[in-house]
This record gives sequence, structure tokens and C-alpha cells, in this order.
Amino acid sequence: MTQSKKQQLTGVIVSDKMDKTVVVKVDMRKRHAKYKKSYTISKRFKAHDEANEYKTGDRVVIESVKPISKDKKFKVINKI
Repeated sequence: MTQSKKQQLTGVIVSDKMDKTVVVKVDMRKRHAKYKKSYTISKRFKAHDEANEYKTGDRVVIESVKPISKDKKFKVINKI
């Protein structure tokens, strides 16, 4: 049996207004294939926060889990 490794991302919480949910902004550096210029892509992920312990501005690690709701597919693991 093979185990798939769960995706882990690091980002900053930009919203904690929902109950048991935070919005995490993750910045990813990419390089253009032809011109070799580096640029930043930002994506926002909704992540599950069971105890409502994380607040706006916290740097956190999120991990992919089976879908919790329509938009939530990540769970907050810990604070950095």
C-alpha cells in the first residue's frame, strides 16, 4: 500500500471572521520559462481552524485534507 504525502503550504492569515475558518494567503515564486524573470503568485485558501485560535497576521502551515466543505480543503497545522 502506498501512502500519498499531503501537500503543505506556508502563508499568512488575512481573515479570521468566519467561525472555525481562516483565509490564508500563500505566496509562490515562479520563473518565466522563456524570459527567466522571477515573479510572485498569490493564492488564498480557506483552512479549517477548529478552536478559533489563529488570528489575522499569523504565519501558519496548512495541510491538505479531504474536503470539509465546498471551499475548505486545508487544515491549519501550526503557527510559525
